[in-house]
Amino acid sequence: MGVRVRVEGVVQGVGFRPFVHGLATRLGLAGRVGNDAHGVFVELEGGRGEIAEFLVRLECDAPPLAAIERVTVTSGMVHADGRFRIVASDPSGTSRTLVSPDIATCGDCLAELADPADRRYRYPFVNCVNCGPRLTIVRAMPYDRPLTTMAGFAMCDGCLAEYHDPADRRFHAQPTCCPACGPKLELTGAPAGDPLAGAVRVLRQGGVLAVKGLGGYHLSVLASDEGAAAELRRRKQREDKPFAVMVADLAAARRLCEVDDVAAALLTDRARPVVLLPRLPDASVAAPVAGAVAPGTRRLGLMLPYTPLHHLLLADAGAPIVLTSGNRSDEPIAYDDRDALERLGGIADAFLTHDRPIHLRADDSVVRPFRGKAMAVRRSRGHAPSPFTLAGEAPRPILGCGAELKNTFCLAKGRHAFVSPHIGDLENYETFRSYVEGISHFAALFDVRPEVVAHDLHPEYLSTKHALSLPDVELVAVQHHHAHIASCLADNGEHGRVIGVAFDGLGYGLDGTLWGGEFLLADLASFERAGHLAPVPMPGGAAAIRQPWRMAAAYLDGDGGTPAVARRNQPRWEQVTALARRGGPAAPLTSSAGRLFDAVAALVGVRDAITYEGQAAIELEQLADPGERGGYPAAVSRDGGVLVAAGSDLVRAAAADLAAGVGAPVVSARFHNGVSELIVRCCLMLRDDTGLTTVALSGGVFQNLLLLRRTLEGLSGAGFRVLTHCGVPANDGGISLGQVAVAAARDRLACTSP
Repeated sequence: MGVRVRVEGVVQGVGFRPFVHGLATRLGLAGRVGNDAHGVFVELEGGRGEIAEFLVRLECDAPPLAAIERVTVTSGMVHADGRFRIVASDPSGTSRTLVSPDIATCGDCLAELADPADRRYRYPFVNCVNCGPRLTIVRAMPYDRPLTTMAGFAMCDGCLAEYHDPADRRFHAQPTCCPACGPKLELTGAPAGDPLAGAVRVLRQGGVLAVKGLGGYHLSVLASDEGAAAELRRRKQREDKPFAVMVADLAAARRLCEVDDVAAALLTDRARPVVLLPRLPDASVAAPVAGAVAPGTRRLGLMLPYTPLHHLLLADAGAPIVLTSGNRSDEPIAYDDRDALERLGGIADAFLTHDRPIHLRADDSVVRPFRGKAMAVRRSRGHAPSPFTLAGEAPRPILGCGAELKNTFCLAKGRHAFVSPHIGDLENYETFRSYVEGISHFAALFDVRPEVVAHDLHPEYLSTKHALSLPDVELVAVQHHHAHIASCLADNGEHGRVIGVAFDGLGYGLDGTLWGGEFLLADLASFERAGHLAPVPMPGGAAAIRQPWRMAAAYLDGDGGTPAVARRNQPRWEQVTALARRGGPAAPLTSSAGRLFDAVAALVGVRDAITYEGQAAIELEQLADPGERGGYPAAVSRDGGVLVAAGSDLVRAAAADLAAGVGAPVVSARFHNGVSELIVRCCLMLRDDTGLTTVALSGGVFQNLLLLRRTLEGLSGAGFRVLTHCGVPANDGGISLGQVAVAAARDRLACTSP
């Protein structure tokens, strides 16, 4: 009996061919297995019972990193010679195969790394079929060594023997290497000698070390060194935004932060993301972390080592280290060696690098534990490019260009949507260049030639301008907040009509104003604006984003006496209030929920100016008293059937409490509770209007866990089914997926219309 088997999914670079070889050999089957542009093909010859068992075990016993999406079996003649062989890959045809993300070092490789008797003892690039670099070294498909950045390293006899041994876990593992034939470590900017020992000396002497990782360069100092952390901030031009901290193991993490079972699972996940966790009250004594590492926050971003080099560096340093993206503020992470030396030369005192090229940059992923699972804050290394499955087939290939801030792009073909690693803010030229290069690489890697291009409505977004510059494509404009809700639907595998609550900083509205506190009635293809926060002016436009006190002035508009924020900002307060009253281009109207949070943050004294996006709101959440359950009321009216929620009521109530001597933590909590109660009330009114009982929450404001938790409690208690984000961020990092989901749904409708 002969059969041909086609296996599609993440089945290249994960040990699938060796697994098939071993399975077929044990069952006494003849034939062959190989990679091609579609995935893995298998030809089998043998008894009917053995082939049936093979097909069952093919899916049940697949390698841990494999993700089988479809197995197709057809009968036919097979040319076998009595043996089962792994054959050369066939790169021809249209690519439909999937690419594995980069995977943290496995336990077997760590054991070799620590074994003095092993030939890979303390070798910083040990890997096998179950771990190591994947996406960041792939130049083209199929996933074979000549098409990766390992092509320049000819395997020695020992590695070749492992590579060709079906019983070895490096059987056809493409990045296989050892000290005799693989990449070499190098330290520049420090005295000659052992690179790792020299790097540790740099850290212990208070220096800044650049470290080449899987998807780019990081900058590192000892986490306990206040002077070094402050100096890194100065050189990197990053005033306040927290740095991530790498710790050696879970025990070290538990000395710094609250680590429950969920957090432990996230820290040790094969993606090894940065995990945002609450600090322990006495952590500064048990395991000191410099104040300059994460100022103004009760959380730390912790991660465990995910490369052999990280494991060695942490073990030899004997202490937690800062490990932050190798860039200046607003630039993309450096990944090319020459570019890194040029851009980071004024920041790092020394460079710990190696000669294995990185083909695609990928920053670290960031997650937060929430209700027993991970909530993505930034989706990148370790997660991208694992695809999302669209609710329906995309009739034509699609490119979703994403937003301006926290940009990702997304390519879709059939049911697969490939969201890029985190790109960053496109306002920076280097970031925009990285964005364009990334689109080209993904398009080639997944063989997607976009015929439909989805983009934001904002005419000044560079992502929009890029879409408009592309020839011979059909353009689909997707409103920003509709994309947010569609992203949440796609993240949850949903497509039906919902009440969508999209709260964020701002996005271009259908009426040309700046939206951001929206209640939509939406499905994937369409939406209507059913409600919003009452618009207020943004005095100074973008200046009001950088200086939240301006939003306090706009919201109060002379009411509430003379609060402390007004006294701190005299005489500009009266000028800005007058500017808000005049309106016009210098004070555009916005319904932004983000600007509402900014106003209250300035009002309670959190900060009058920010140094990174969302800083005021983040610190306002940190300030809130979690035990306070009271909330400020806000009126909801109707304007032509559209709900209008008075955010100004919340600001004035907060001002009145402050004037009466109520503490800022209580005021912050009552404000958060008031916003959540307002959301629930508006959703109840819309349910009465429409009968809809499912609510989707999206937008960067819902990365505020206090608000999200209170809103979920209220909505669930009122009988709603609530959708929240998990796989893609609620912030603008999920916009590209939403754009693709909308464009695909509209294209399906167009294809079925008479």
